[in-house]
Amino acid sequence: MTISSRQEDGSDTSKATNRWEQGQGKIDDMLCFALYAASRAAMDVYRPLLDKFGLTYPQYLVMVVLWDRETCSVKDIGRTLHLDSGTLSPLLKRLESTGFIKRQRRTQDERVVDISLTDEGRALRERAVDVPMQVSCRYGIEFDEYVTLLEQLKKLTARLA
Repeated sequence: MTISSRQEDGSDTSKATNRWEQGQGKIDDMLCFALYAASRAAMDVYRPLLDKFGLTYPQYLVMVVLWDRETCSVKDIGRTLHLDSGTLSPLLKRLESTGFIKRQRRTQDERVVDISLTDEGRALRERAVDVPMQVSCRYGIEFDEYVTLLEQLKKLTARLA
């Protein structure tokens, strides 16, 4: 398979593809590595901002989901964040121990556990309101680039899911 297109910088992506076909691929030619490196760099931007709230990035994502929905089942949170229950359960326990969320089994179906915000969890939203803007500023990209990149990453995720 050859992927070829002329890039803005004048490079041709088919050169990278040819290197892989010849067994001479380089790490900088790997899309998965570029995504991995970008993800790690993004986490490094979030870390100091979230540390002051006592949150990790995955815990912050759970809070963002709940700030949007107020109450959500564990299963729905996992589906939304692409996290399995083995990863999600400890996150939720930690958030519950900090007083940001509460867990409750549904009376109609005790297999389902709903997660909802506490007053402290709602108040945290106000304290963390500028986190997304601070992160966006650190990315150093224009809004139209941000929108395009977000759309492309969503498409890629949908294709791979």
